[in-house]
Amino acid sequence: MAEKILSALECPDSELSLTIVGDRSIRRLNRDYLERDKPTNVISFAMQEGLFGELNPEVLGDVIISADTAAREAEEGGMPFFARLSFLLLHGILHITGYDHERSGESEARRMEAKAREIFGLLEREGLV
Repeated sequence: MAEKILSALECPDSELSLTIVGDRSIRRLNRDYLERDKPTNVISFAMQEGLFGELNPEVLGDVIISADTAAREAEEGGMPFFARLSFLLLHGILHITGYDHERSGESEARRMEAKAREIFGLLEREGLV
């Protein structure tokens, strides 16, 4: 799944780490690194940012997904768990490849949403979700 998403983003040779955790672990990460003391569905840490971002351009960063939150959201949204997990992976990868919906304003949020719809549609058409 990650390889297909990276190819669609024209980063086929890039690397990332993916970790799937429970709510307790993601809450701790969210609190310690983002100062939000609650569980969330996905957190991404981009390696291309900061002082040494250019050291290893193939390594994009880390995506951490809470399986607990993903399962709740899937149930609430009436969708399969794997579809929700796949969307969260896509969302996290978009963040580590430069897309942002939180800090960059309304137009960037729309751009990220459009890209997510485009790639998720591709994944659905190829029968991956």
